[in-house]
Amino acid sequence: MNPSDSAKSSISYRDAGVDIEAGDALVENIKPFAKRTMRPEVLAGIGGFGSLFEVPKKYKNPVLVSGTDGVGTKLKLAFQLNKHDTVGIDLVAMSVNDILVQGAEPLFFLDYFACGKLEVGIAGQVIKGIAEGCEQSGCALVGGETAEMPGMYPAGEYDLAGFAVGVVEKDAIINGSTIAEGDVVLGLASSGAHSNGYSLIRKLIDLSGIDMDSDFHGKPFRDVVMAPTRLYVKPLLKLMATLPVKGMAHITGGGLTENIPRVLPEHLTAELKRGSWAMPPLFGWLQQQGNVADDEMLRTFNCGIGMAVIVSAADADRAQTLLAAEGEQVWRIGAIRTRAEGEHQTVVV
Repeated sequence: MNPSDSAKSSISYRDAGVDIEAGDALVENIKPFAKRTMRPEVLAGIGGFGSLFEVPKKYKNPVLVSGTDGVGTKLKLAFQLNKHDTVGIDLVAMSVNDILVQGAEPLFFLDYFACGKLEVGIAGQVIKGIAEGCEQSGCALVGGETAEMPGMYPAGEYDLAGFAVGVVEKDAIINGSTIAEGDVVLGLASSGAHSNGYSLIRKLIDLSGIDMDSDFHGKPFRDVVMAPTRLYVKPLLKLMATLPVKGMAHITGGGLTENIPRVLPEHLTAELKRGSWAMPPLFGWLQQQGNVADDEMLRTFNCGIGMAVIVSAADADRAQTLLAAEGEQVWRIGAIRTRAEGEHQTVVV
């Protein structure tokens, strides 16, 4: 040891901005929430270097389906409003709704929470929301990563990413290949803007100067604009177990016009009927504030439809009844027809 070193003060990891004790406290705080999401297939969950999960024995030829996503700039509103209890639900929904459309049952979920300085109370609210989203969708919160990185994020801000894994029988994968002319497009109501288009939403809020606590059709505007993404897992798993579903599209970034084509064969178009579903007041307000063109609305926002489900005409009424009985608001929003040369695969008439 150099004699001069003895005069120096000892510097800890905490002095560098990383509080290990805070991280440990967070893990202990979230364990009860994660425990409520457990499934019998979880062999080892939170606390280890990796999580162990056994593929459910009911599957004969299982195929794993994985997805990852974030919450986007909706987080900026969460910081501005100091509202952190619902973005975790958004995080889960964005991934589990995505893997669901291929027929997969979500099995487990992991999260990544990164910040400059760990605020245990805020992080706890976020992860409690993640656990709630997992509970609503029947998947286990088996682990994640909390990264405290001084200097990487502004004070009071954080970033989120989520990872979902599901399973589907190989012969039950939904890929849109059986969709045919005459099939019906059902639209399931969204809970709001979900987690897409928030860069435009934030700009329109700034331009409008709206008071975020003002009444908006019976609710504070802040609650309307921050309403968490709807989870469609349990109703759609029940539908898929009851009758043939030919295709599904989670209406995320790209809106109605860009997401439905992702599940359609090249020779087909989905023709949607404008006015066949109820568009929540939030979207009308957004369109008015920015004089946003109809086409721009339809390719930026879900405009009230969070999930599109394609079934045969013979099954449409039964599907609509079943989904309504499971608590979904469902409209018959269009039909599949042959695509004209050069035509877009989703048209709204």
